[in-house]
This record gives sequence, structure tokens and C-alpha cells, in this order.
Amino acid sequence: MLPHPPSAPQPPTRIGVGLDTSRYGHYAVFLREDFQPAAAELAFAESAPGYAQFRYRLDQIAQRHAPVTFLIRLDAAGQYADNLIHFLQQLARPPVESAPFVLTISCGDPQRNKNYRAALFGTQKSDPIEARAAARFALAERPKSDIPLSLPFRLLRQVAGRLQAVVRQRTRLINQFHHLLALSFPELALLVKDISLGWVLELLHRYPTAPLLAQATADDLTAVPYLPGRHITALLEQARTSIGSLAGETVAELIRDQVRQLRDVRSRQKRLENLLIQAYRGLPVPNHFDSIPGIGAVTAAILTAFIVNLDRFVTPGKLVAYFGVLPIEMSSGVDRDGQPRGSRRYVMSQRGNDLVRRYLWLAALSAAQCNPAVRALYRRVVAKHPKRKAVAIGHAMQKLLHLVFAIGKSAKPFDQNHYPWEAEEGDQAQASDTPMSLTTEQVAGLTPNIDPARSEVTATRPDSVASKEQPDERRWVDFAHLKKQLRIAQILDHLGLGSRLKGMGAQKRCACPIHRGDGRARTFSVNLEQEVFQCFDKSCGAKGDVIDLWAAVHKQSVREAAEDLARTFHLDPSSP
Repeated sequence: MLPHPPSAPQPPTRIGVGLDTSRYGHYAVFLREDFQPAAAELAFAESAPGYAQFRYRLDQIAQRHAPVTFLIRLDAAGQYADNLIHFLQQLARPPVESAPFVLTISCGDPQRNKNYRAALFGTQKSDPIEARAAARFALAERPKSDIPLSLPFRLLRQVAGRLQAVVRQRTRLINQFHHLLALSFPELALLVKDISLGWVLELLHRYPTAPLLAQATADDLTAVPYLPGRHITALLEQARTSIGSLAGETVAELIRDQVRQLRDVRSRQKRLENLLIQAYRGLPVPNHFDSIPGIGAVTAAILTAFIVNLDRFVTPGKLVAYFGVLPIEMSSGVDRDGQPRGSRRYVMSQRGNDLVRRYLWLAALSAAQCNPAVRALYRRVVAKHPKRKAVAIGHAMQKLLHLVFAIGKSAKPFDQNHYPWEAEEGDQAQASDTPMSLTTEQVAGLTPNIDPARSEVTATRPDSVASKEQPDERRWVDFAHLKKQLRIAQILDHLGLGSRLKGMGAQKRCACPIHRGDGRARTFSVNLEQEVFQCFDKSCGAKGDVIDLWAAVHKQSVREAAEDLARTFHLDPSSP
């Protein structure tokens, strides 16, 4: 009698587990692959007995359907989910043969989970509905299991989150301070752009209202530490003729209280920055972000905390778009001088993380002086926009993120000799070694601790950052070879349009970067596979390849555009 062949192992049963998290407890739903209940729904508390109750339910399901793979899906809901994720990751440790089940754990973006729930259940919203939608998503989409964060990295993210909250609180206090001074001493904001400066706070602590300041003398103001002497006469004159409508001891005490709060929150910010540096230094594997000149330890720690995993970003442009370092079109309002702003201007997008953009702006100011890669770019853009240096700072921010991407992917420290960044600057670069005044410009959406020069702040525009140089007629340019090295998607990312493309597949649309039409229009069509574009607006009608696009945007000849592309993207202009 022949022996029976061994039976094939039974495939595991997939059970979708949706978890809706909250402060004091969580709600769990268990679904089979046919989206029918695998067990009764469970509400359990955020406590050891509650977690034991949830674990017991998993064991029961595993006994009935063994072998089992649980596909767990929950919101990335901050501190409400942290303990639960840690508990689940402990259960999902590398399984052994005796383990009753296998876990895959994915955390979804709350907005994406919300959209999925709305598509399935419409306007219905409750804990059971949220959990059912998450369980169905886990079964239908089968997302990959998230990589668990190490304890040092979790601590880094916690400190970064606290710092973000404190910085936002400081911004709110400064806005409240502006509103209070607008009623008691409005002229001060016309003399001093940043009312949170140390000497301003000390001045207002001593003389909180215009009548009190009017009684002071020039010698009294000279005694205020760090008060610039050029402001003394103007401060006294404005205080004596102030139009402020509030005065008296009550208002004086309100202003002093606001000063105390601002000083306290500034001290808290400094303490958290030091704690953040300690957490960053404590990471088991250094990422070398702080080796990039201009990026200090605090900025490197903040970038590390919010990037989480650089593998999430396919290109540097995706990283730039994630943090919102992109221009958007604005065409309304008046400037500080009361003059209407231009009909069309570009300011920094409000997308992305506000804490990252704040510290990245400060890093760009420093990098424009000490980082050879950023300094060369900054000078080229300043030469193109001499009266709008904030445009150059926006480009410097983008360049820093590109360097962060490169350093993170290579896992090597920054090497300033890796490429001759300033080789093409020539004598002009040597003549420009004197420090430039960077502290008088501001990028939209950021409020640095130094005096901004104006309230209207522009960011990177879809203009070229390469300076227009006279073409070398003796230099041969192989257009076909040049186009092989450069994709049109890179140009669109460079122009700040990569994240604004709409459409399915390779064919995308967006506003035309050439004739700068209405930002809401979709006249510009590009095929990312065929590497061609065309604008269907009758007033424009531009079309062609990547070189034609660069030439049209920057008003250059085709040869000038080819040479400009080679310089800007460090390409080989001719085949060997």
C-alpha cells in the first residue's frame, strides 16, 4: 500500500482588524475576508486590563480560524495610538512556530482613512463606523506592515512635537501682543518690525504704555540693554504724539503680563531645543544631516523627526513638496507702506510642517554664507532678482532639502569638495565674498526671531536660478545627449510644479509656467513618458521637449537653454 502524500499546508485565514483610537479607550472590529464579522466588536480601555481583553479576543479568533494572519489598521492619531502601537508591535515580534497568529500593523493618515470611510458609509460617523472602515481597508488594500520606530526615535519625535507646540504658542502670544499694542502704542510696530526682541520686551516692561514712555528721557532709554541708539529719538517722539486709545495701570499690567509670558515661552523653547539635540545625538545610527553647513543640530533633529523614513520619498522634489517649500501665486492685499501689491506675485506655500519651514528658513540664511553649494545658488538668484533676496532664500531652502536627500541616501557626511560648486562664479564670486544682509528679508509663512524687512515676503518663483551668461560659441552641445540625461519631470520639480500636476497615468495637466496664466487653469499638458509638453492656451501655444520648455520659461534661445540646463543640473553637454 502506497503512503499518502503529505497534505499541503493550509493557507492562513486573513482577519481584518480595524481600530478607532481615542484618549481613554479604543474600539475594535474584526472582519473575515468576505467582510462579515469574525467576532463580536470590542470596546476596551487604555489600560493593562483593557489591552489584556483585546489580546484575549485575538487568541479566541486564532483558535477558531487557525492559522490566522491579522491585518490591523488604525489611525496615526498621535499620543492616543502610541501605546497601542507599541503593544501591537510587541505581539508582532518575529513569530515562532508555536505562535497562535501573525500580525501586520499599518497606521493610516487620518484624512485618508476619513475619505475611505466616507466612500463606504457616507456621512455616518461613529466609533464602530470608523473601525469597520479601517478593517475593510486592511482586507481590501492589504497595506504593508509599518516598520516599528526605535525608542530613541520615538523620544526624538516626542520632543519635536513639544517644541512645535511651544513655537506655535509663542506665535500666538506675539499676535496677542500686537493686538494689545495696537490699542495702547500702535506706532511701535511701525518703528520695530519684531516686537519680541529682547530690548523691546525690556522697554515695554519698564514703560508699558505710550504716556509712561513719553515721560522718560533719552538717558533713561540709553539704560535699556541693547536698545539701538538710532531708535531713541523716534520712540520718544512717537510716544508723545501717540494715537493709542488705551492707557492706565490696568493696560500697563496687561502688557507687563504679556511680556512675562513671552519671556517664559522663549526660555521653554530654548530648553526644548537643548533636549532635542540630546535626543538627536542619542540616535543609534547618525544620519549626518548636521554635517551640511548651515544646518545646525536643532534643524537636523527636526528634519529627522518629521521625515521619519527617507525611503518614503522617491525624488528630492517629493521631499520639497512634503514640507511645502513651493511657490504659490498671490494677487491681493497691500504692503506695509499701504501700496497695492502687484497683480501677480509668488509666496511660500502654507503646506507642510510649520516648524520645519521655520527652522529651515533660518538654516538657509546661514547656508547662503557658509555652504558652497547654497552660496553659489544664492548669488545667481540674487543677481537675477537684486531687490528680492527672499526669492533666493526660498531657493536656498529647496537646495538644503536636496542636500538632505542626497546625504540621507548616501549615508555619508557632506563633502564640500565633492563638486566645484562655485567654479563658474569666477572673479565675480570672489568679489561677492563680503557678507550680504540676509536678516532683512522674510519668507512667507515664517516669522523669524530677527527683524523682517517687510510684511510681503516672496518665496521661490518658477524662474530660473541660473545666471544668463554669454554662450561659448566654441563649445559643442549635443542636444540629444543632453536630453538623455534629463527628464521633463525634473524640470517641473525644479519649477515648483511637480506636486501641482493633475491627471492619471503619464499625461498630466497644470497651469502653464510659460505665459503665467491663471493659477487655476489647466492649459499646460505634459506627457512624462514621451518627454513632451504643449500649452493649449491660444495666447501661448508653446510646445516641444525639455530644452524647449526651459528656453520658453527663461526667454532664451535653444542653445542658451541647453547650456543653462547643463550648468544648472550639472550635466555633460556633449557625449564622450
